[in-house]
Amino acid sequence: MPILANARKAQRVSKKKTEVNSRVKSIVKTMVDKVKKTPSAANLATAYSALDTAVRKHLLHKNKAARVKSQLSKLAKPEKIEKTAPAKKATATKKAATKSTASKTVKKAAPKRSAAKKTAKK
Repeated sequence: MPILANARKAQRVSKKKTEVNSRVKSIVKTMVDKVKKTPSAANLATAYSALDTAVRKHLLHKNKAARVKSQLSKLAKPEKIEKTAPAKKATATKKAATKSTASKTVKKAAPKRSAAKKTAKK
C-alpha cells in the first residue's frame, strides 16, 4: 500500500487506465474474431475502427494494426473482387483520358515585378 499522496494517486490513475485499456483490447479482439468467423464488409469496417482506436490510445503499435488489417482484408477480399473488378477497369480508362487532356493545357507565365527598392530618407 502506497504511503505518499502522489503514489496513491498514481495507483488510482493506473487502475482507471488498466480498466479502459482492457476494455479497448477486448473490443479489438472480439471484432477481429468476428471478421475471421464471418468476413463481411460491415464486420471489417468495425474491426478497422477498433484497431484504429487501439493505435490512437497507444495500445497497439501502428505496424501491428496495419498487419492485422491486411490479414483481415485478405479474408474478406474474395467477395469484393467479383463486385469491383469491372469498376476498376472503367476508372483506369477515365484516368488515362484526363491525363491526355491535362498535357494539352499550357500554363501562362506570371507577370514579373520590379526588383528596385526605394530608399527611405531621414
